[in-house]
Amino acid sequence: MKKLSTPLAITFMAMLTTCFHSSVNAQQKPKLIAATTPVHEKVLTAEEQKVLTPDAVIQSLKEGNKRFVSNNLTSRNHSAMVRKAAAGQYPKAAVISCIDSRVPVEDLFDKGIGDLFVGRVAGNFVNEDLLGSLEYSCKVSGAKLVVVLGHASCGAIKAAIDHVELGNITAMLTKIQPAVAQAQDYQGEKTSKNYDFVDYVAKKNISNTIETIRAKSPILKEMEDKGEIKIVGAFYNLKTGEVTFL
Repeated sequence: MKKLSTPLAITFMAMLTTCFHSSVNAQQKPKLIAATTPVHEKVLTAEEQKVLTPDAVIQSLKEGNKRFVSNNLTSRNHSAMVRKAAAGQYPKAAVISCIDSRVPVEDLFDKGIGDLFVGRVAGNFVNEDLLGSLEYSCKVSGAKLVVVLGHASCGAIKAAIDHVELGNITAMLTKIQPAVAQAQDYQGEKTSKNYDFVDYVAKKNISNTIETIRAKSPILKEMEDKGEIKIVGAFYNLKTGEVTFL
Protein backbone atom coordinates (compact mmCIF):
# COMPACT_ATOMS: atom_id res chain seq x y z
CA MET A 1 0.00 0.00 0.00
CA LYS A 2 1.33 3.40 -0.98
CA LYS A 3 2.14 5.63 2.00
CA LEU A 4 0.67 9.15 2.15
CA SER A 5 3.07 12.03 2.45
CA THR A 6 3.05 13.81 5.81
CA PRO A 7 1.11 16.93 4.63
CA LEU A 8 -1.51 14.78 2.90
CA ALA A 9 -1.87 12.54 5.95
CA ILE A 10 -2.45 15.53 8.22
CA THR A 11 -5.06 16.96 5.85
CA PHE A 12 -6.83 13.59 5.60
CA MET A 13 -6.96 13.16 9.40
CA ALA A 14 -8.36 16.67 9.82
CA MET A 15 -11.14 15.89 7.36
CA LEU A 16 -12.00 12.67 9.22
CA THR A 17 -12.11 14.53 12.55
CA THR A 18 -14.42 17.21 11.13
CA CYS A 19 -16.78 14.62 9.65
CA PHE A 20 -16.87 12.69 12.94
CA HIS A 21 -17.74 15.75 15.02
CA SER A 22 -20.38 16.83 12.51
CA SER A 23 -21.99 13.39 12.68
CA VAL A 24 -22.00 13.40 16.50
CA ASN A 25 -23.44 16.91 16.67
CA ALA A 26 -26.16 15.96 14.21
CA GLN A 27 -27.12 13.01 16.40
CA GLN A 28 -27.05 14.98 19.64
CA LYS A 29 -28.89 18.06 18.37
CA PRO A 30 -32.59 17.76 19.27
CA LYS A 31 -35.01 17.73 16.41
CA LEU A 32 -37.31 20.72 16.12
CA ILE A 33 -40.92 19.57 15.92
CA ALA A 34 -43.43 21.96 14.47
CA ALA A 35 -46.29 22.75 16.84
CA THR A 36 -49.47 21.11 15.58
CA THR A 37 -51.78 21.97 18.48
CA PRO A 38 -52.98 25.59 18.58
CA VAL A 39 -52.75 27.30 21.96
CA HIS A 40 -56.03 28.88 23.07
CA GLU A 41 -55.65 32.45 24.32
CA LYS A 42 -59.13 33.88 23.81
CA VAL A 43 -61.62 34.69 26.59
CA LEU A 44 -65.37 35.08 26.15
CA THR A 45 -66.54 38.60 25.33
CA ALA A 46 -69.78 40.33 26.33
CA GLU A 47 -71.05 40.13 22.75
CA GLU A 48 -70.34 36.40 22.53
CA GLN A 49 -71.97 35.73 25.90
CA LYS A 50 -75.07 37.70 24.95
CA VAL A 51 -75.97 35.47 22.01
CA LEU A 52 -75.43 32.19 23.88
CA THR A 53 -78.46 30.06 24.75
CA PRO A 54 -78.75 27.74 27.76
CA ASP A 55 -78.92 24.71 25.46
CA ALA A 56 -75.79 25.81 23.61
CA VAL A 57 -73.93 26.09 26.90
CA ILE A 58 -75.06 22.61 27.96
CA GLN A 59 -73.79 21.24 24.65
CA SER A 60 -70.48 23.04 25.14
CA LEU A 61 -70.07 21.46 28.58
CA LYS A 62 -70.91 18.02 27.21
CA GLU A 63 -68.36 18.35 24.42
CA GLY A 64 -65.75 19.59 26.89
CA ASN A 65 -66.35 16.59 29.13
CA LYS A 66 -65.84 14.26 26.17
CA ARG A 67 -62.44 15.87 25.60
CA PHE A 68 -61.63 15.44 29.30
CA VAL A 69 -62.54 11.75 29.23
CA SER A 70 -60.45 11.16 26.09
CA ASN A 71 -57.51 13.15 27.53
CA ASN A 72 -57.71 15.64 24.68
CA LEU A 73 -57.92 18.87 26.66
CA THR A 74 -57.56 22.24 24.98
CA SER A 75 -54.06 23.71 25.19
CA ARG A 76 -54.31 27.13 26.83
CA ASN A 77 -52.03 30.09 27.42
CA HIS A 78 -53.28 30.87 30.92
CA SER A 79 -50.98 33.85 31.35
CA ALA A 80 -52.39 35.54 28.26
CA MET A 81 -55.95 34.66 29.24
CA VAL A 82 -55.52 36.14 32.72
CA ARG A 83 -54.44 39.45 31.20
CA LYS A 84 -57.28 39.48 28.68
CA ALA A 85 -59.89 38.68 31.35
CA ALA A 86 -58.65 41.38 33.73
CA ALA A 87 -60.97 44.02 32.26
CA GLY A 88 -64.15 41.97 32.76
CA GLN A 89 -65.71 38.52 32.94
CA TYR A 90 -68.52 37.03 30.87
CA PRO A 91 -68.85 33.35 31.89
CA LYS A 92 -71.14 30.85 30.22
CA ALA A 93 -72.39 29.08 33.34
CA ALA A 94 -72.39 28.91 37.13
CA VAL A 95 -71.65 25.58 38.80
CA ILE A 96 -72.46 24.55 42.37
CA SER A 97 -70.07 21.73 43.20
CA CYS A 98 -68.81 19.71 46.14
CA ILE A 99 -65.41 20.68 47.59
CA ASP A 100 -64.02 17.21 46.79
CA SER A 101 -60.45 17.55 45.49
CA ARG A 102 -61.14 14.86 42.89
CA VAL A 103 -63.71 17.06 41.17
CA PRO A 104 -61.77 19.78 39.29
CA VAL A 105 -64.76 21.55 37.78
CA GLU A 106 -63.09 23.57 35.00
CA ASP A 107 -61.05 20.56 33.90
CA LEU A 108 -64.08 18.25 33.82
CA PHE A 109 -65.68 20.49 31.21
CA ASP A 110 -62.42 21.55 29.52
CA LYS A 111 -63.06 25.19 30.33
CA GLY A 112 -60.55 27.92 31.03
CA ILE A 113 -60.20 31.28 32.70
CA GLY A 114 -63.38 33.35 32.45
CA ASP A 115 -65.63 30.48 31.35
CA LEU A 116 -67.33 29.43 34.59
CA PHE A 117 -68.44 30.73 37.97
CA VAL A 118 -67.83 27.96 40.52
CA GLY A 119 -69.27 27.82 44.04
CA ARG A 120 -68.13 24.91 46.20
CA VAL A 121 -69.41 23.42 49.45
CA ALA A 122 -69.30 19.89 50.83
CA GLY A 123 -72.43 18.18 49.55
CA ASN A 124 -73.23 20.78 46.85
CA PHE A 125 -76.26 22.32 48.60
CA VAL A 126 -77.15 26.01 48.62
CA ASN A 127 -77.67 28.62 51.32
CA GLU A 128 -78.25 32.38 51.17
CA ASP A 129 -74.62 33.05 50.32
CA LEU A 130 -74.54 30.65 47.39
CA LEU A 131 -77.99 31.75 46.21
CA GLY A 132 -76.75 35.33 46.16
CA SER A 133 -73.67 34.22 44.26
CA LEU A 134 -75.83 32.47 41.66
CA GLU A 135 -78.04 35.55 41.30
CA TYR A 136 -74.93 37.65 40.72
CA SER A 137 -73.64 35.11 38.19
CA CYS A 138 -76.82 35.10 36.11
CA LYS A 139 -78.71 38.35 36.68
CA VAL A 140 -75.71 40.66 36.92
CA SER A 141 -72.97 38.90 34.95
CA GLY A 142 -75.05 37.15 32.31
CA ALA A 143 -74.38 33.42 32.82
CA LYS A 144 -76.91 31.32 30.90
CA LEU A 145 -76.86 28.13 32.94
CA VAL A 146 -76.83 26.93 36.54
CA VAL A 147 -75.43 23.44 37.07
CA VAL A 148 -75.73 21.58 40.38
CA LEU A 149 -72.89 19.07 40.14
CA GLY A 150 -72.84 16.05 42.45
CA HIS A 151 -70.44 13.14 42.26
CA ALA A 152 -70.00 9.46 43.04
CA SER A 153 -68.76 8.27 46.45
CA CYS A 154 -69.32 11.68 48.03
CA GLY A 155 -67.90 11.86 51.55
CA ALA A 156 -70.48 14.43 52.66
CA ILE A 157 -73.30 12.15 51.52
CA LYS A 158 -71.75 9.21 53.40
CA ALA A 159 -71.45 11.34 56.53
CA ALA A 160 -75.12 12.37 56.27
CA ILE A 161 -76.15 8.72 55.92
CA ASP A 162 -74.11 7.87 59.03
CA HIS A 163 -75.46 10.89 60.99
CA VAL A 164 -71.94 12.04 61.79
CA GLU A 165 -71.67 14.59 64.61
CA LEU A 166 -68.48 16.64 64.65
CA GLY A 167 -68.13 20.38 65.15
CA ASN A 168 -69.73 22.48 62.41
CA ILE A 169 -70.02 19.40 60.21
CA THR A 170 -73.10 18.40 62.22
CA ALA A 171 -75.05 21.51 61.20
CA MET A 172 -73.79 21.29 57.64
CA LEU A 173 -75.10 17.74 57.25
CA THR A 174 -78.64 18.82 58.16
CA LYS A 175 -78.79 20.38 54.66
CA ILE A 176 -78.16 16.95 53.12
CA GLN A 177 -80.15 14.65 55.41
CA PRO A 178 -83.52 15.35 53.72
CA ALA A 179 -82.12 13.49 50.71
CA VAL A 180 -81.24 10.54 52.95
CA ALA A 181 -84.84 10.44 54.21
CA GLN A 182 -86.21 10.62 50.67
CA ALA A 183 -83.96 7.75 49.59
CA GLN A 184 -85.48 5.21 51.95
CA ASP A 185 -87.41 3.75 49.02
CA TYR A 186 -84.11 2.32 47.77
CA GLN A 187 -84.26 -1.45 47.33
CA GLY A 188 -81.08 -2.72 48.94
CA GLU A 189 -78.64 -2.05 51.75
CA LYS A 190 -79.10 1.51 52.96
CA THR A 191 -75.65 2.19 54.40
CA SER A 192 -72.68 4.36 53.51
CA LYS A 193 -70.77 1.21 52.57
CA ASN A 194 -73.14 0.57 49.67
CA TYR A 195 -71.81 2.83 46.92
CA ASP A 196 -74.97 2.46 44.85
CA PHE A 197 -77.06 3.73 47.75
CA VAL A 198 -74.63 6.61 48.34
CA ASP A 199 -74.97 7.64 44.69
CA TYR A 200 -78.76 7.27 44.90
CA VAL A 201 -78.82 9.70 47.83
CA ALA A 202 -76.42 12.03 46.00
CA LYS A 203 -78.82 12.31 43.07
CA LYS A 204 -81.74 12.99 45.44
CA ASN A 205 -79.61 15.73 46.96
CA ILE A 206 -78.97 17.27 43.54
CA SER A 207 -82.73 17.40 42.91
CA ASN A 208 -83.32 18.98 46.32
CA THR A 209 -80.72 21.64 45.65
CA ILE A 210 -82.36 22.54 42.34
CA GLU A 211 -85.75 22.78 44.07
CA THR A 212 -84.25 25.01 46.76
CA ILE A 213 -82.78 27.34 44.14
CA ARG A 214 -86.16 27.71 42.45
CA ALA A 215 -88.06 28.11 45.73
CA LYS A 216 -85.72 30.56 47.45
CA SER A 217 -84.53 32.67 44.52
CA PRO A 218 -87.42 34.44 42.78
CA ILE A 219 -84.83 36.12 40.57
CA LEU A 220 -83.48 32.86 39.17
CA LYS A 221 -86.94 31.29 38.98
CA GLU A 222 -88.20 34.20 36.89
CA MET A 223 -85.16 34.03 34.61
CA GLU A 224 -85.73 30.31 34.12
CA ASP A 225 -89.44 30.81 33.41
CA LYS A 226 -88.55 33.37 30.75
CA GLY A 227 -86.06 31.00 29.14
CA GLU A 228 -83.11 33.25 29.93
CA ILE A 229 -81.37 30.51 31.91
CA LYS A 230 -81.71 26.83 32.71
CA ILE A 231 -81.13 25.18 36.09
CA VAL A 232 -79.96 21.59 35.68
CA GLY A 233 -78.34 18.77 37.62
CA ALA A 234 -75.30 16.71 36.67
CA PHE A 235 -73.45 13.76 38.17
CA TYR A 236 -69.73 13.05 37.92
CA ASN A 237 -68.36 9.49 37.83
CA LEU A 238 -65.00 9.48 39.61
CA LYS A 239 -63.85 6.29 37.89
CA THR A 240 -64.62 7.17 34.29
CA GLY A 241 -64.45 10.96 34.33
CA GLU A 242 -67.85 11.17 32.68
CA VAL A 243 -70.41 13.81 33.62
CA THR A 244 -74.04 12.81 33.08
CA PHE A 245 -76.64 15.57 32.86
CA LEU A 246 -79.75 14.55 34.79
